[in-house]
Parts: sequence; C-alpha cells; structure tokens
Amino acid sequence: MRRLLASLCLLAAIGLSAAHAVLPDEMMADPAKEARARNLSHELRCMVCQNQSIDDSEAPLARDLRLLVRERIAAGDSDSQVIDFLVARYGEFVLLKPRFERQTLLLWLVPPLLLFGGGAVLWMHTRRRAKGASDASSLSAEEEAKLAALMSADGPAEKS
Repeated sequence: MRRLLASLCLLAAIGLSAAHAVLPDEMMADPAKEARARNLSHELRCMVCQNQSIDDSEAPLARDLRLLVRERIAAGDSDSQVIDFLVARYGEFVLLKPRFERQTLLLWLVPPLLLFGGGAVLWMHTRRRAKGASDASSLSAEEEAKLAALMSADGPAEKS
C-alpha cells in the first residue's frame, strides 16, 4: 500500500512539473507563432511570482503578459521587438535572464569574481598550512644534537 501511495505521489510530482499555465483560449492557431510565443514566455518573469516564467505562472498579470506577447507576435513583431516592448513597458526586471549591459555589469561579474576570490583564498590558506607543517617538522642542528644525546643516554631500566 505504501509503495502504491509513493508511486502515485511521484507520478503527481512529475506531472505537476510539466504543467504550464497557458490556457487553450490563449494559444495561437499557427503552431510556429505559438512556439515563438512559448519560447518568449519562458524568458519573461511573472511580476507577481517573481521566480516563475509567465509560461508557468497562473497569476492574472502573467496571463495578461502572455496575451500581450501573442498580440505583438500576431502584429508581426520579431522576438527582439516583443522583448524590447516589454522591457520598455515593465523594465529589465521582466527578463528572467538580464541582458549584459552597463547597468547589469555587477550582476554578471560578481559571482565569477567571488568564486575566483574564494579559490585564491583557499589556495593561499592551503599553502600556508603546508609551509607551517613543513617548518614544524624540521629540526635545527642544535635540536637534532640534543635529541641524539637523549636517545643515546640510558633511559630507565626495562623490566625483563
């Protein structure tokens, strides 16, 4: 019984992940234009949900944006013209993947710089530890002489 319930939960989770919020009345008659609209919808952020594309969101604003995308495509706009129209209207935040521009330079460069900086700090820390360990294990000539004298001296009598 538990296996059946687990299987049903797994199938439901798989089915839910593939679900899209696009309703049949929103779809375009031309399959090529509909494919373009779906591709564009995957690139645009739902302003309500913020971490979902408008293609996946069921929010009323996402529906309005999906319809607007399809309107612009039906009017003959290219993909870049549709994106530019939406960015002009809602700002760069509407894009799930921001453009590489002067305003978004920090957004694109900070993660690799942090990764590189963290790697450099880790490398320097590892080198310091290795150097400290090698310094601690080496003895000076004076220390080696004292150690040899202690080892050659008769220690406490061993029990037989």
